Amino acid sequence: MTHEHQGGVRGWFAARKGVWSRLRFTSLRLRLVVVFGMVALTAAVSASGIAYWLNRESVLTRTQDAVLRDFEREMQNRAGALPEHPTQDELQRAAGQMATSSQRFTVLLIARNPEGRTVYGSSGGLNGFSLQDVPKSLRDAVTERQKVTSTNTYPHHLYWQRTVDDDTPYLVAGTRVIGGGPTGYMLKSLEPEAKDLNSLAWSLGIATALALIGSALLAHAAATTVLKPVQRLGVAARRLGEGRLDTRLRVSGTDELADLSRTFNKAAEALEKRVADMAARDEASRRFVADMSHELRTPLTAITAVTEVLEEELEFEGGGIDPMIEPAVRLVVSETRRLNDLVENLMEVTRFDAGTARLVLDDVDVADQITACIDARAWLDAVDLDAERGIHARIDPRRLDVILANLIGNALKHGGSPVRVAVRESGTGGVDGAEGTGDGSVGGGTVVIEVRDHGPGIPEEVLPHVFDRFYKASASRPRSEGSGLGLSIALENAHIHGGEITAANSPEGGAVFTLRLPRDVSAEDAPERDGDVVDEGAEGGA
Repeated sequence: MTHEHQGGVRGWFAARKGVWSRLRFTSLRLRLVVVFGMVALTAAVSASGIAYWLNRESVLTRTQDAVLRDFEREMQNRAGALPEHPTQDELQRAAGQMATSSQRFTVLLIARNPEGRTVYGSSGGLNGFSLQDVPKSLRDAVTERQKVTSTNTYPHHLYWQRTVDDDTPYLVAGTRVIGGGPTGYMLKSLEPEAKDLNSLAWSLGIATALALIGSALLAHAAATTVLKPVQRLGVAARRLGEGRLDTRLRVSGTDELADLSRTFNKAAEALEKRVADMAARDEASRRFVADMSHELRTPLTAITAVTEVLEEELEFEGGGIDPMIEPAVRLVVSETRRLNDLVENLMEVTRFDAGTARLVLDDVDVADQITACIDARAWLDAVDLDAERGIHARIDPRRLDVILANLIGNALKHGGSPVRVAVRESGTGGVDGAEGTGDGSVGGGTVVIEVRDHGPGIPEEVLPHVFDRFYKASASRPRSEGSGLGLSIALENAHIHGGEITAANSPEGGAVFTLRLPRDVSAEDAPERDGDVVDEGAEGGA
């Protein structure tokens, strides 16, 4: 399967998924369409049913009344003119004449001839209309003699009934001639009226379907009118969540959706103002820290020079310092160093926050760099180094020294001796244990440096906060005399290299800090880091 075909299939499925997501039953649009459709369907079906029933009764009643009037008139005029005991031919002729009326029905006449026998006269239509075609209940009603009273002046009346034969409706009626004479029955097909009613039913059905489609379209239009502001509100909320605080909605109208848009605009305006105020305060605080650090450096330089002289006097064997004030002098020297470290740390933090921290890259041997860091701080006796020479990386040596000094110093101060520093290579893709280049050159992959102490470890509730600024609280370790910025600065230095530092507790006891750095920082995606990358060969070192 080609990539183009795969892309087409994925696009088709994505389109189907998008349509289904818009039409899922939880969608407000679909629910509006369904509700509108159900209301329209109910109204259309009810109206169509009532209209069909009214038209049906009207059509059938009008046709039935016309046929019955004509039949009754023909019975009085044609059958009433026959003698009391007519012959077969007379009945047949009268029936034929009655069938030629305007309504064109079939007639059956029954009487007794002069010999007293029952004779029949039929118009002969519709396969021969016979007495068996007349329902028994109608025959009984026609032949039954009613009692003559003041309100009922005739012993016999006209009776009718609707029947269905082979899905064709018929009207059957019967009566006797007033004053004595033959009995007559009439059969009239209602098929034309049934076809008209079927056409009416189809018309009403089509009208109902059109009404349903129209209601669905109207519901879709109404849903679009209602949901478009809601969709715009959702888009604006997403933009606001992405940090685009200047997002506003266009407000039109005076309905509830317009009120919702105004409320959103007011909330976004208040949020933008609040964030701007917080950003201004944050910028002011960073500027204050930076200015304060700068201002402190000048007097600190003088104080440091004095403390260095006092420290030399303390180390002079001739006893240049009065023993009574020697503890105070040592305290001043120690606190001056701490203050100097704090100022340097604060300035470093402000550089990270302002995004002005820069990398000055160089090819270094990681084992030599760690050895130099330990030797410069006289930690050789307290640190076990497990690192082979020949593991090279292209990183910023000064910032690596800062990271190592903070991690090893933290382990020596808070953990138990000895502190063990191990270095290993991780192959391309970050898989531990993969082989390096083997020729001492800088290749792909990662350098992993582990700093482990043999202390009580880090409490679980403290682990998430060990890299937080100014965080020094610990349930199992003594209160730190540092500023609480060392590990935070180490983590920032790792981040601008494209690396990471993690803290954990070793199963054998003690805390383990793991530093992972890419072997070639310049090959990493530089826009993902806050610091700028500067090649030492171009800048000349820093």
